[in-house]
Amino acid sequence: MAVSATSIPAAVAPSRENVWLRRLVNHVLIFAALIAAWEAGSRLGWLDPLTTPRPSDIARSIFTIYVDQKNVYWHFFVTFVEAMAGFVIGSTAGVGLAIAAGLNEPFRRYIQPYILVPQVTPRVALTPILIAWLGFGWSPKIAIAALICFFPPFVNTVTGMLSVDEDAREMFRSLGATKSQVFWKLQLPSSMPIIMAGLKIAMSLALAGAIVGEFLSANQGMAVLIHRYTYSLNMASSFAMLLSLTALGFVLFKAAEFADSRIVFWNHDDRMAAVGRKRAAAWNAGDRR
Repeated sequence: MAVSATSIPAAVAPSRENVWLRRLVNHVLIFAALIAAWEAGSRLGWLDPLTTPRPSDIARSIFTIYVDQKNVYWHFFVTFVEAMAGFVIGSTAGVGLAIAAGLNEPFRRYIQPYILVPQVTPRVALTPILIAWLGFGWSPKIAIAALICFFPPFVNTVTGMLSVDEDAREMFRSLGATKSQVFWKLQLPSSMPIIMAGLKIAMSLALAGAIVGEFLSANQGMAVLIHRYTYSLNMASSFAMLLSLTALGFVLFKAAEFADSRIVFWNHDDRMAAVGRKRAAAWNAGDRR
């Protein structure tokens, strides 16, 4: 006799916590195997320890830089502020202009060619000009990050604004909805999943923009430390800084994913179920009162 999935006892069905723990253990084991292979390859002479340091040497460098020397924190802060400021400025400008372009067809037709100009121009080529305009401080790095972060939110927002279901739009019109109501109740909610996808891309690119600016002209920031360690052939410390930037980029992207799951909760099954349970509980509590 077939047994339905709903008849499986709760104790037998794997919980979300167990599934998450199992995945975490698998990732840890895979990572440990890769590190062990890297370490073994270096000790056996398959890898040049001068250019490809051992993981154990990188771990010692991380401890030295973060615990003994403690000279990394300010540079880390500078890079983080540059990336976040560029993300906020570029994304705000991209989403704002895209909403205006999505609501106004003549504006969209005339602005799009000018939007493409900074996108097709290499950012590295713009950096010396931005430095000449803005000086040698944080401003040109923020400007580069903002330029990089501008285009993905702009394109995604315009795409979302123009991809609204026509049947839903026609229903709003038949009900006498104003343009403002159509925007806030239909266009913006329908566009939010695509907008958030563009913002996640911009978040991952913001750090790259700040680092590019620091590599070309800076006296503080994580790229400066990588320069210094690489030129002195302290490759273990260079890899330590590179891993620090990787960790920062991972945290920023996960933060963007967390925001996406909270803002566009209807696009995530687990969040939709949680919100539904919360609203049902609030409704039942109101009924009891």
